[in-house]
Amino acid sequence: MISTLIIAEAGVNHNGSEELAFKLVDAAIDAGVDIIKFQTFKADELVTSEAKQADYQIKNTEKAQSQWSMLKELELSYDSHMSIKSYCDSKNIEYLSTAFDSLSLKFLTETMCLTRLKIPSGEINNAPFVLEHALTGCEIILSTGMSTLPEIEFALAVLAYGFTHKTEELAPSHNAFVQAYHSKEGQAQLKKKVTLLHCTTEYPAPFSQVNLKAMDLMADTFELPIGYSDHTSGISVSLAAVAREACVIEKHFTLDRNMQGPDHKASIEPDELKALVTGIREIEVSLGQAVKVASICEEKNKAIARKSIIAKKEICKGEMLTEKNLMIKRPGTGISPNQYYEILGSKAVDNFKPEQLIRID
Repeated sequence: MISTLIIAEAGVNHNGSEELAFKLVDAAIDAGVDIIKFQTFKADELVTSEAKQADYQIKNTEKAQSQWSMLKELELSYDSHMSIKSYCDSKNIEYLSTAFDSLSLKFLTETMCLTRLKIPSGEINNAPFVLEHALTGCEIILSTGMSTLPEIEFALAVLAYGFTHKTEELAPSHNAFVQAYHSKEGQAQLKKKVTLLHCTTEYPAPFSQVNLKAMDLMADTFELPIGYSDHTSGISVSLAAVAREACVIEKHFTLDRNMQGPDHKASIEPDELKALVTGIREIEVSLGQAVKVASICEEKNKAIARKSIIAKKEICKGEMLTEKNLMIKRPGTGISPNQYYEILGSKAVDNFKPEQLIRID
């Protein structure tokens, strides 16, 4: 059985506090997740001073301000990220962080030495940044919110180029990306290093716009592992995604949904995170294999739950077996009722008392 990779997305729910980030790590460990993920960025590198907030950010922060101002308050220093990762290492939980700018990506790979990276939905059409990720050689989780199949394919083409690029070969270009994507080596590297996450980029995402069936389409189209980044309320959609064989589940969580910040209200709390992990692990063992046989635990119940052909009244040896002297009742230790029509008209091989199991030696 392949275990679902569960990522607890702390994101910016630390509100810029290293102390709160440590508490989020503890909550993630207590819930039993595999990975806790943060976001690494420099506001000055990420947005212009005039960039506007999303509607949900204004609503959830209860404060209209520029994106830069909001993000500056949520920014953790690189030193803080190093401290958090050291703490994660000491607690045996994987630290992961999404880089939103080139400086932060370089920090995560060269200073923090991460071997797994997450590209967020908002960067899927940022070919230079996607290429920077690929050139690190790291394993990539690519979130696909807001995107179409052609956009996903192009991002994968950029990744394929980066994974297979040799300095003496073609310079980056649309044709070079497409060529790499369709190459045998490019496809092999994508299958080795890339996981796609279906996602609906809204906080919280309406249930009616989740479209989990897109996971099947993506799996068929790209033949890559598919997971789900869940922005809905509660945990039901994440559980449904696991039942559809999502190999990764990413879910935002917070210590308290009532805290002020852009993502708290669309996050689950520690008790829900723990319930999510429990539910996922239960679903995993429930999925089983694509076979239909009696389970080991069912075998002992066959004799109790099934029925047999019995004598409806006293039957003498040699008497013809008919609908009038046969009936079907539990237990299932005798002749299966499936043979009922085969034995009608045959002669009794012995004397049978009422409710005695029929034999056809």
